[in-house]
Amino acid sequence: MDFGKIYLFPSLLSQGSPADVLPQRNIELITGVHYFVVEELRTARRFLKACDRSIDIDALHFEVLNEHTAPEAVEAMLAPALQGKDIGIISEAGCPAVADPGADLVACAQRHGVEVVPLVGPSSILLSLMASGFNGQSFAFFGYLPIDAQRRTAALKQMERDIRSRRQTQIFIETPYRNNKLIAELASSLPPSLLLCVAADITAPTQSITTKPLSYWKTAKYDYNKRPAIFLLYSEN
Repeated sequence: MDFGKIYLFPSLLSQGSPADVLPQRNIELITGVHYFVVEELRTARRFLKACDRSIDIDALHFEVLNEHTAPEAVEAMLAPALQGKDIGIISEAGCPAVADPGADLVACAQRHGVEVVPLVGPSSILLSLMASGFNGQSFAFFGYLPIDAQRRTAALKQMERDIRSRRQTQIFIETPYRNNKLIAELASSLPPSLLLCVAADITAPTQSITTKPLSYWKTAKYDYNKRPAIFLLYSEN
């Protein structure tokens, strides 16, 4: 029996119509898949219905793969593909398997020789990097900064060293309700000449992508509270 395929379906970064940010081919393919591995069930079901209202959600099969999923459970999620059925992976937001638990299932598929099909769609990491004006040839995505104060300070200092020595753009995220506090922290703890790009509400009508030195952010008036945002640091010198 031939194996099914693993389709990586990018989802939305903000509320809106999938047709505004996704190729038509994605929407056509997603209507033909009946097995899905998703990071969050409610969000995935809502996304599928937004793609095509004729999709019978109750006829679909869902497995949840998140940071709490046991490794042995991931292996079992590949079963439909090994039986010749296609599987779609949907992240909570953006591109599956990029800073996303879906990477575990993709790795499993690769070990078994199952074809993996990445599809075009929005990635907050790449879109913010594209608009920042920073180095797009060498960059690192850190994820969330540590909560512990000592480890957090060490992480920021390491980012600064990598910017200076490797000319590497540093990219990271924060819980949305802490965005304003994070910007203030960066402005007070890092050199004022470092550049900070704050990219908020990417792909939404309220999208805002601003690159300024930390000296600007130290006195600027802003409010990114509860807005999905991604942060980038770099230096021109």
